[in-house]
Amino acid sequence: MADLKIIQFPASRMDNFSYLLYCPETLTGAAIDPSMRPELLLNKAAELGVTISLLLNTHGHQDHVAGNPLILEQATAKLAAHPDELNNPDIPLTEGSRLDVGHGEITVLHTPGHTPGSLVFKTGSNIITGDTLFVSRCGRADLPGSDVALLYSSLQRLKALPYQTKVFPGHDYGPTPTSTIGWELENNAFVKCPDLESFIQLRMS
Repeated sequence: MADLKIIQFPASRMDNFSYLLYCPETLTGAAIDPSMRPELLLNKAAELGVTISLLLNTHGHQDHVAGNPLILEQATAKLAAHPDELNNPDIPLTEGSRLDVGHGEITVLHTPGHTPGSLVFKTGSNIITGDTLFVSRCGRADLPGSDVALLYSSLQRLKALPYQTKVFPGHDYGPTPTSTIGWELENNAFVKCPDLESFIQLRMS
């Protein structure tokens, strides 16, 4: 199984990140959350000779999916997302879904809370967390469709991953563009909450 390369892009004035994941052996790739600057993904893929075969969305908020049409128009990509987030994706995703990217693989974690169909994409010891987990923060739980208790449960799943797991968030909201689960356990007040009651108090205040 090949390790997928991950390239992070600043993708909007809302501090979004988008991602290009690709197999260095086959030059097959996946675009994740192209946001408002999909041309960055397309240009980098062209520069590297990568064929984008998949377009993945962590969730359906406009700041993450605005670039979908350009990716789908210019790449031979299939849209993969949770059906609660986007209507009729080519590949419906849910807990445990697996996606082949060349000789590499992406595993899907269903992490509801910020939205009902929020997903985290895991490849090797890396996770692309969308708006579920940020560096030093977590997603909002006061939006339509949000559920603070589910968000707490989803964070409990992520904090149980190995300490060295590298976190690639959906927004550049922290002191660094990436972190690790170990760092979040030490520094993220939302992750450190000992119970649901304290999490609700912190997240909803």
